[in-house]
Amino acid sequence: MRLRRAARVILVGAPGVGKGTQSERLLARFPQLSAISSGDLLRHNVKNRTPLGVKVEKTMKTGGLVSDDVILRLITNELNHRGWLAGGRPNVMTLSSSSAAMGETPSLGNPVGTFEPALDVDPLAGASLSTQAAEDPTASFLLDGFPRTAAQARRLDDIVPINWAVSLQTPLSVIMERISSRWVHEPSGRVYNTTFNPPKVPGLDDVTGEPLVQRADDNEEVYKARFRKFQETSEPLLEHYAKKGVLWEVHGMSSDEISPQLVKEFERRFL
Repeated sequence: MRLRRAARVILVGAPGVGKGTQSERLLARFPQLSAISSGDLLRHNVKNRTPLGVKVEKTMKTGGLVSDDVILRLITNELNHRGWLAGGRPNVMTLSSSSAAMGETPSLGNPVGTFEPALDVDPLAGASLSTQAAEDPTASFLLDGFPRTAAQARRLDDIVPINWAVSLQTPLSVIMERISSRWVHEPSGRVYNTTFNPPKVPGLDDVTGEPLVQRADDNEEVYKARFRKFQETSEPLLEHYAKKGVLWEVHGMSSDEISPQLVKEFERRFL
């Protein structure tokens, strides 16, 4: 299905609500739409021990939120990397590339080739959505898990005007049960759930046969800390997009309940 206009979408929901699942289903149905997941990309950096990953690993493992500036700069640079922004400073801190893309191996003891200098540079200065990308359906994207705060959203507005903000709503008790049953194949990011989407062989990835693991942040204590932080930030964020007239809320006990509603509304807005 071809889009008639550019879709610039964010999904907002508590950790474990199924943002990744909904992203995958939208991507499969609408090939012109691409997804950027701040959480998955941060975990990728942690897994590969990039300087950025080392910097945020402790925060993530204890259920904390990575700073607004770091996430916003990562997302902005990813959009720039895809050619959708105009202006601004060149930046090496892209999500889809690593130090290897710069032709060198990072060393934590040596600032050369690491992300550290870029953290002190504002990559947003002068950057904005290009005129072509603003109208081009192939420049459609979904920001999964970002922005998380109203402050981030306001800063993002100056660069990329979001035209659909989706609030995913599922009861906390349902999410807690889902979290405890979730297993992942870290190299690929494939997610399984022993309740409704189990692997063919318990404990092993369907494609590679490699072992599955539970994320460090998928335990009750860490999750509750993340959920409390989410509640504190989500209310003003949703209010921000409601005032702009782009907020849409969907309720469901499972991803299968939410997906049909999500697809129907996406088609109404962008096809």
